[in-house]
Amino acid sequence: MLSIINPATAAPMAEIAVDNATAVQRKAAVARAAQPTWAALPLTERISLIHQFRQLLQQQQSRLAAILTAETGKPIAQAEAEIGATLERIDFFTAQVAAVITPTIAHQDCSSVPGSARLEEVITHEPLGVVANISAWNYPYFVGANVFIPALLTGNAVLYKPSEFASLTGQAIADLFHTAGVPPDIFVPVMGGGAIGAALLEQPLDGVFFTGSYATGKKIAAAAAAQLAKMQLELGGKDPAYVCNDVTDVPATAAALADGAFYNNGQSCCAVERIYVHAEIYDAFLTAFLAAVQAFKMGDPTDPDTYLGPLSRQPHLEALEGQVKDAIAQGATLQTGGHRVEGTGWYFAPTVLTEVTAEMAVMRAETFGPVIGIQKVTSDEAAIALMNDTDYGLTAAVYSRDRQRAQAILSQVKSGTAYWNCCDRVSPRLPWSGRGHSGLGTTLSLEGIRTFTQSRGWHLKAPSS
Repeated sequence: MLSIINPATAAPMAEIAVDNATAVQRKAAVARAAQPTWAALPLTERISLIHQFRQLLQQQQSRLAAILTAETGKPIAQAEAEIGATLERIDFFTAQVAAVITPTIAHQDCSSVPGSARLEEVITHEPLGVVANISAWNYPYFVGANVFIPALLTGNAVLYKPSEFASLTGQAIADLFHTAGVPPDIFVPVMGGGAIGAALLEQPLDGVFFTGSYATGKKIAAAAAAQLAKMQLELGGKDPAYVCNDVTDVPATAAALADGAFYNNGQSCCAVERIYVHAEIYDAFLTAFLAAVQAFKMGDPTDPDTYLGPLSRQPHLEALEGQVKDAIAQGATLQTGGHRVEGTGWYFAPTVLTEVTAEMAVMRAETFGPVIGIQKVTSDEAAIALMNDTDYGLTAAVYSRDRQRAQAILSQVKSGTAYWNCCDRVSPRLPWSGRGHSGLGTTLSLEGIRTFTQSRGWHLKAPSS
């Protein structure tokens, strides 16, 4: 059994049954046997079933958000927002999938010579087969839907392993799919922790899609490579933002970056984790940034006005304390926060550090919590060098009144996504990918639908008359 702990109260709230290696093997075999029938369904029927899932998701949004908040500590308003925005992603996938997987005529021999054979070259886009979706706890609807919706639409069977820290949400997602009419042997939940994930990777798979840490991603990549399965890995980030000296509305920029750093308690894949500010506006920016952070309400995540809830995982409190202590020991200044919040639950005060340097863990290692370092720079060139001083490369942001200047800076920064005067946002219309330790492969966009398919080339020659 897996015990589910409410991070806001540190009290047990549920226990769920977990799979064992034998059950995982059986589920994989069932999915393999059922997948061809699912792929043979007309696309319109698969779309219809996904629409039914979307309708249930919308109808039960409040109930599902409450589950998500209870087991992860995500503030209820943010949980509601995640589910609401997932509906839009489903709309994108269902609207675009036909264009992506429709066969393409690459060439036709239109010779009019009597008696000659006509040659046609066609590309089809076929499902991978059986894919493993090892999902994340921080955005189980967003991150999951980026995989299981296009995977199902393109004709794959999905072995879905939700994070053990979002198991109740994962089970709820599976129940909704089955209620919507997606067969239980096509969307198959696999429940448990790391050992069950390892057992899943021992099964014959055609694709492995994982969101999580770089360290775990390396192990998953090795397992997937051993059987030459297609893989997509969304891993960590140490996402930088640079505020140029031509910014005039400093308070608005500071507020935007405070939200980018602390939304979902900083537990976002693309959260801002490093901020570089030009010296000419540094003091004004810091004053405005601290005011924005100190205005955030921390408390009961079921309160609609709460902005900062507890951390989702208790052990991470120690990791955050370690980064803060390391920074202070090396000369950083603690502007606010830096400690656990007394009382029940796994709360960590929103923390701002200044006089930070690239040698400190808080500016190098993934933080994934409500802690941010702000560093003063004197030029765009210095900012670019610091932004690139990382093994990660998920997103990067530049705030400037000059689009040309911002794009020139961002073009020199290693990242899969670039932001001008915005941050910490994801669009279903744009590809989501990383550089370096932030992963490989793509989700979202048309490319992210096609990643769940494999191409076949057809040489079709009509007989001579």
